[in-house]
Amino acid sequence: MADFSIADIKALRDKTGAGMMDVKNALAEAEGDTAKAEELLRLKGLKTAAKREGRSATAGLVASKIVDGGAGKIGYVVEVNSETDFVAKNEKFIAFAEEILDAVVAAGATTVEAALAAPLGDITVDDHVKNFTGIIGEKLAVGRVEVLEGEYVEAYMHRTSPDLPAQVAVLIATDAAGAGVAHDVAIHIAAMNPPYLSEADVPAEVVETERRIATELTIAEGKPEQAVPMIVEGRLKGFYKQNVLLEQAYARDPKLSVAQVLVEAGATVSGFSRIRVGEASEASSAAE
Repeated sequence: MADFSIADIKALRDKTGAGMMDVKNALAEAEGDTAKAEELLRLKGLKTAAKREGRSATAGLVASKIVDGGAGKIGYVVEVNSETDFVAKNEKFIAFAEEILDAVVAAGATTVEAALAAPLGDITVDDHVKNFTGIIGEKLAVGRVEVLEGEYVEAYMHRTSPDLPAQVAVLIATDAAGAGVAHDVAIHIAAMNPPYLSEADVPAEVVETERRIATELTIAEGKPEQAVPMIVEGRLKGFYKQNVLLEQAYARDPKLSVAQVLVEAGATVSGFSRIRVGEASEASSAAE
């Protein structure tokens, strides 16, 4: 009979996060050799991860942390995915996501690839994801990593349902004067989802496409030829008001633009990012 104690089971369970029976069975199969038992548990996790590789992980959560940077603050957001909301709200999964976030911050990782390669204890984040897949029984993944630096950085985490962890995360970077309005502007970004910060940030090819569509539409409507350029510019302005943060009507007071709110506060926004859980997977599926 294998020689191991309750203390051995608890120690291995604490180290791997595996279930009680899984740990007990692994120790029994390894005849009490904890190192071999740990290897068996990891192998189980890898096999489970491989079986679920083709599954879609579009649920999950977003987690954030703001740390001190060389010239101000650095904000991190990590999206950690599961297959179902049932797992996403599990306390073990939430703790798992926080461990990944801490590893990403400690490593200064700015991409998913760098995040997966980051050390987490004596293994990597990638290993941890595969191991935990075996424990949870669903496909798990690190979906996105966003990093933003600025004089002042704030994170806003939005719950789309009260019984789920945050599903939308916004990072916003401002100057010091922006600290007082950063939170409210971040809420606006979460709600309105602007793709661009300023008109200058809209790619030239996007502007040209919008201009061409507006021109063709205006001509098709039979507008006078001399009025076409003015109408097109008006429609282009409408595009900016829908898609550019600074030109959007402020969610808390639509009579003002976001730019006007910032001017009143004497503030400047230098950048922002927004993540919604599952968004990257949906975009990937749409492109296929």
